[in-house]
Amino acid sequence: MTTLIRSAVFGLLLLVTQLANAALPPCMDGKEQLSIDNEQVLDWKSNTANQFLGRARVQGPITKLYPDRNNHAHFVIKLGPKPGDTLEVVYNYNFGKLPRLQPGMQVEACGDYITSTAQSGNYAPSPDGAIIHWVHKNPKGRGHESGYVVIDNVLYGWKVGERFFSEGFGFLEAGFSIE
Repeated sequence: MTTLIRSAVFGLLLLVTQLANAALPPCMDGKEQLSIDNEQVLDWKSNTANQFLGRARVQGPITKLYPDRNNHAHFVIKLGPKPGDTLEVVYNYNFGKLPRLQPGMQVEACGDYITSTAQSGNYAPSPDGAIIHWVHKNPKGRGHESGYVVIDNVLYGWKVGERFFSEGFGFLEAGFSIE
C-alpha cells in the first residue's frame, strides 16, 4: 500500500509541475522554445565579449537588490554554486508593479541576455557582469521577443488588457496569478 501511495504522490507532483510549466507564456528564441538553462548563461558570462546578446531563460533566488533607476527595478539572482554565478535582472515598471522584493524570493526570468562588463554608450557595466532584460510582454510584437518574470509563482510584466495580454494562457487555472 505504501508503494502505491508513493507512486500516486509522485505522479501528482509530476502532473502539477507539468501544468505549471504549461501555464507560463513560452520563452522563445525565434522558433525555438527555451528551457531553463542557467549553465548556458554562466558560460556566456564567462566566455563572451561585452555586449554579447542572446535569449535566456533562467531561475534562481534573489540575493541582492540594487536601487531602482530610470523606472526600472534592478536585482540579482543566483544561478550556480560559485560566488560570481549571478545575473542582474532589469524589469521595466511600465509593464506593471512588482512585489516588495526580498532576498530569497524565487525568480524565473525569460528575456534578452547581455554580457555587461564595460561601459556601452550611456549604460554602465553591470556589477554582476551580465543582465537579463526585456522580461515582459512586447505589446508591439516586433523588435524584441516577449519575455517574462515570475516571482514566487506570480507572473509579472503581462498586464491584463487588450494591448498586453490576449493569449489566454490559463495561469490562474494552474496556480499562477498575474500582477
